[in-house]
Amino acid sequence: MKVLPLIPKRTLSTWLVLGCSVLTLAGCSDATSVISTTTPESVPVTSSATTSPATLPATSTVDTQLPFKFPLTGLPADHEVKTRPYMVMVENAPQARPQTGLDQADIVYEILAEGEITRFVSVFQSHAAGAIGPVRSIRPYFVEIGDALDAIIVHAGWSQDAMDMMAGRNLAHLDEVYGDGAYYWRSTDRKAPHNLYTSVDKMKKGADARKFRTEWNGPLLTFAKPGAVKLAGAAAHYIQIPYLMGYFASYDYDAAAGVYMRSMEGKPHNDKETGKQLQTKNLLILESKHQIIDKEGRRIVDVFGPNKGMIFQEGMSQAITWERKNGMLRAYANDGKEVPLLPGNTWVQIVPEGTKLKVE
Repeated sequence: MKVLPLIPKRTLSTWLVLGCSVLTLAGCSDATSVISTTTPESVPVTSSATTSPATLPATSTVDTQLPFKFPLTGLPADHEVKTRPYMVMVENAPQARPQTGLDQADIVYEILAEGEITRFVSVFQSHAAGAIGPVRSIRPYFVEIGDALDAIIVHAGWSQDAMDMMAGRNLAHLDEVYGDGAYYWRSTDRKAPHNLYTSVDKMKKGADARKFRTEWNGPLLTFAKPGAVKLAGAAAHYIQIPYLMGYFASYDYDAAAGVYMRSMEGKPHNDKETGKQLQTKNLLILESKHQIIDKEGRRIVDVFGPNKGMIFQEGMSQAITWERKNGMLRAYANDGKEVPLLPGNTWVQIVPEGTKLKVE
């Protein structure tokens, strides 16, 4: 991953979007190649702000004395959380924007699909989002992420390789296209296929009807106490991620809130229902091998590593090496120690090898 010279944001050219995937991350031994550490239910979509009584906000305004933690955010919970998360495939074509429910996901992975457009792998465990979507189809590397998380996989259609993988592993999944339509609905304000939605409540009903295992066997993530660990790299208050076909994603650091605010093509990336700008406590950008395998542009994307990447927290950056270990993609610093996540949500961008970031 390379970094172009710093230039004012207003002169940055637009590029296109790419990918996502990972969780706990780590540090990189080759920092110079990344960033120098020295410089069917026809119902309109309702508000996605609906949450369960146990839901806690994604900010630091929580009771830190609570005895339990949400496994995927490290934030305090008032009960032990053992339920499996839901992994929902969310579309990112222009017709699907703005999306609904991504502001309530514990983890979001962004990864290239065919057509040079990214898709979001959104993971829900601590928030009972009332609407999530638009929901689209799944590919094998998305399946790998859901399997590693021991999540119930939620999608609308698939590639044959993805279906073969889910069937061969007997993975729990809900597919709107083939048999599970009762757990989704179509909105009336968009045209198909960009108008399909689900919710945590509907996914739970589907999981119960299909008799999926409910207790979570997922991997444990590594979280640090806020302020206990500082990244070892340079300051990073603006990050631009170039994708293909001329559009880009970017993040601006909000020092008051301690989070990175997400934009697309230079405009705030907001939730459709709440109007809230998407934000993240932890931002991970991971280089990965990509290969186009057919005339439709379907890809193989490596979600195992090892490879190089960057982690961004609290306005700072650090080069990392990421690798899938103990069921999760994890990040490691130059000394081989795992780089912990800060309590809060996480966005993971998976990008092709050699992607040039702009960091200010």
